Amino acid sequence: MQPSTGANTITFSASPTQFYTWHNYRCAYEIYQPANFTPEGIPLLLIHPIGVGLSRQFWRRFCSQWYNTGHRNRIYNPDLLGCGESDMPHVAYSPKDWAKQLHYFLQKVVQKPVIIVVQGALLPVAIELVKQDANLIAGLILAGPPAWAVITKKSPEWQQKVIWNLLDSPFGNAFYHYARTPKFLQSFSTRQLFASEDTVDAEWLNTLVKGAENIANRYAVFSFLAGFWRQDYGSDIASIKQPTLVVVGQTASSISEEGKKETPDERLADYLAYLPQGRGIKLLGRNVLPYESTAEFVAAIAPFIESNGKLHPLMGGEG
Repeated sequence: MQPSTGANTITFSASPTQFYTWHNYRCAYEIYQPANFTPEGIPLLLIHPIGVGLSRQFWRRFCSQWYNTGHRNRIYNPDLLGCGESDMPHVAYSPKDWAKQLHYFLQKVVQKPVIIVVQGALLPVAIELVKQDANLIAGLILAGPPAWAVITKKSPEWQQKVIWNLLDSPFGNAFYHYARTPKFLQSFSTRQLFASEDTVDAEWLNTLVKGAENIANRYAVFSFLAGFWRQDYGSDIASIKQPTLVVVGQTASSISEEGKKETPDERLADYLAYLPQGRGIKLLGRNVLPYESTAEFVAAIAPFIESNGKLHPLMGGEG
């Protein structure tokens, strides 16, 4: 993939899909880096959201904009197990499972500290990753994190299991077949994800439809819908010592009842009240800022990445 070149444009390359083996599962990833410059600065690790047809492809627009605006960081963009080109075993996934997968990826593939950029309700995966090996995490960027009332409320285990068993059935199979239709995907995206119906474009819908062709993707989606990620992470967030940037949409919303009364300003204030090294910013957009407001998102996070990449004691620059 090559962007058009211009005065401030860096030509970039995306590696062919690469694979590593974790717990006998084949896990996919790709690496983005400048094609006409040596990579510079701290690498980025992207954590994509979970949903019908979602995978690492969520970040492609972001990666293109990152290099088009002159940045040279190497970007690691993995598919979580159950998504994209990674294996899709019939299991119930938890944030700890995905964090263990990414920890192995950091140890064996990346082999140096990164700044995590995590989308939405996959924040618990980033939290668990920090808990597993804080030395490999130089900073975090939370793009559209969940409402505070959601991220600090544990759902009962019996409830999680009931929902999982309901979805992991012929009923759930039928639901997933319907949920991967363009009509449903467009309706859901308009109602829950994007600030403007106009930004729910063909690129977005085609990517989701293609990503949902393998129906085994439903197990990751069902795990998310069952709420295995719904724990009280308040104390864990307060324990994050790394610099953390919270990026919230000006029209951010919540699907869960607990978060529907919360304003974007309140969401930002709650996170910043707990994060020891937190800072925050609001951007035009709703819940999928790296895709919906790509240029604004890149401009907002670039200074944070540049300053915190230089400060990390284990970073000596990219080579």
